Amino acid sequence: MCDEEYEQSDSPSGPDPCQVLETAMEAGHILLENGAEIFRVKETMGRICRYFGVEFDDFLVLSNGIFTMGGSDREKPFAQIRYIPNFGTRLDKVVAVNQLSREIEKGSYSLEMVNRRLEEIRHMPGEKACMQVLATGLESACFCYMFGGGGADVAVAFLAGSLLYIYMLKVGGPHRSQLVGHIGGGMLLTFLCIVCHNLGLGEHLDLTIIGTIIPMVPGVAFTNGIRDIADGDYISGIVRVLDAVLVFTSVGIGVGMMFMLYRRVMGGLLL
Repeated sequence: MCDEEYEQSDSPSGPDPCQVLETAMEAGHILLENGAEIFRVKETMGRICRYFGVEFDDFLVLSNGIFTMGGSDREKPFAQIRYIPNFGTRLDKVVAVNQLSREIEKGSYSLEMVNRRLEEIRHMPGEKACMQVLATGLESACFCYMFGGGGADVAVAFLAGSLLYIYMLKVGGPHRSQLVGHIGGGMLLTFLCIVCHNLGLGEHLDLTIIGTIIPMVPGVAFTNGIRDIADGDYISGIVRVLDAVLVFTSVGIGVGMMFMLYRRVMGGLLL
């Protein structure tokens, strides 16, 4: 929000400070919602403001929100709050915004060009769903092999991981409970692995389950949470670590629930 008593002509030597801060907020928004660390969001926003001559800026960046204030005797007052939910990690967008901020400092972009580029980055297409499913299946198979699984175990992990990711794509909407989705995912992967094991398609049930679980582990979020804590951003770091721990716990609950249900139905023994 800018004070309307100021006119853009008051700063003829450069862009409107309010527009600069809006642009910085947009860059921070894209970074934060795609899993960037807190210090990276602050650094990028600061680079944009400094290059375009905003003398005073103050950013409070949390794990799901940005609070920005700016202005001085020679600049328009500015204040804005954005709630930014995090629905996953898109490192390609994080890298693109980082590269843009460096190119801005080299003088390669005007403010209008920066805004257009940020809009392009926001709408960058992700990988096709079929490629994501294939990659998840391969990841599950590789982890199963790394933990000591044989050829049959690797094949089961590939199948279970691929089917699991199809399920996660269906339940991964912004208005759906992620905890319930991960509990359901833990139950589904355990059921698939048990069925394949009973059909003689795998030798080590534990290794196929472990290999299939790994793609569900939010390793980037957990690592970023630890980095935020190390950088002194304790609130954001604790929130991210807690969110990752809840995901771990939800998947474990799902696995345990399916084993308990299977034992009750099938008499307590794996065939």
